[in-house]
Amino acid sequence: MSFDVFAIIMLGAVLHASWNAVVKGGSDKLLTTCMITAFASLLALAVVPFLHGPAPASWPYLGASVVLQVLYFVLVASTYRIADMSQTYPIMRGTAPLLVALVSVLVLLEPLSTLAWLGIAVISLGILSMAAVPSVGQNRGMVLALINACVIAAYTLIDGLGVRKSGAPAVYTLWIFLLTGIPLAAWALATRRAVFREYVTRNWRLGVVGGVGTVASYGLALWAMTHAPIATVSALRETSILFGVLISAWVLKEHLTRVRIVAACLIAAGAILLRLG
Repeated sequence: MSFDVFAIIMLGAVLHASWNAVVKGGSDKLLTTCMITAFASLLALAVVPFLHGPAPASWPYLGASVVLQVLYFVLVASTYRIADMSQTYPIMRGTAPLLVALVSVLVLLEPLSTLAWLGIAVISLGILSMAAVPSVGQNRGMVLALINACVIAAYTLIDGLGVRKSGAPAVYTLWIFLLTGIPLAAWALATRRAVFREYVTRNWRLGVVGGVGTVASYGLALWAMTHAPIATVSALRETSILFGVLISAWVLKEHLTRVRIVAACLIAAGAILLRLG
C-alpha cells in the first residue's frame, strides 16, 4: 500500500469519527442522524447532475448498499441513544474488519500478507478490548453495536465490489448518499415534521459538518478500495477509533480509562503493521 493511499484512509478515519461524535452529541440522536443524511443528500444532489452516472453493472450493488446504509444510520442513532460512544463505536467498527477479511479471503479470494493479517488481528483486538469494561445501559448497546457491525461488514463488501464496477468512485459514493438521505428525511418529515424543521433550524451547522464528514469519509474509503484490498482498507479505516476516543473524552467528556488508552495503542500498532503489509 502506497503512502498516499494510507494517508487518504487515515483522513477518512478522522472524518468518520467526527460525524459520529456529532450524532452522539445531539440532543435527539435519530433527528440528528436524519439531519446529517439530509445534508449529505443535498450535497450529492448539487453535484450529481453534472457528472456521468456510475456504470450500469454497479447499480445492483448500489441498491443493496442503500438499504443497508439506511439500516446502519438508524442503528447508529439507536445505539448512541442508550450507550457510550467510546465503547459501542469500537464494537461497531472493530468487529467488521474480521468479518470483511474472512469473506474477502474465503469468498472473493483476495490474498492478504502475513503482516496484513497480523495488523487486522491487532486492530480488532485493540478495538474490541475497549468494550471490556461494561457501563450502565451497555448490554443493550453492545447488542445493537454487534448487529451494526454485521451491517457494516455487508455494505463494505458490497460497495467494495460495486465501486470497482462503477468506473467512478466519487459518483458511486454520491449516489449512495443521495438515495440514503431521502427515506430518512421523508420519515422525519412524515412523522415529526414540525419538530424536525425546528431541530434543523437550530442545529443546521452541525448538520453541514456531519453531512460533509460522512460523504467525504466514505468516499475516501471507497476510492482507497480501488487501489488496495478491501479487507486491508476496511481494517485500517477502523483506526478512526483512535480519533473517536479522543473526541469522546475531550469534547463529549466521556471517561477515558487506562484500558481504553492501552487499546488505542494496540490499534496504532496494528495500523503500522497494515502499512508495512
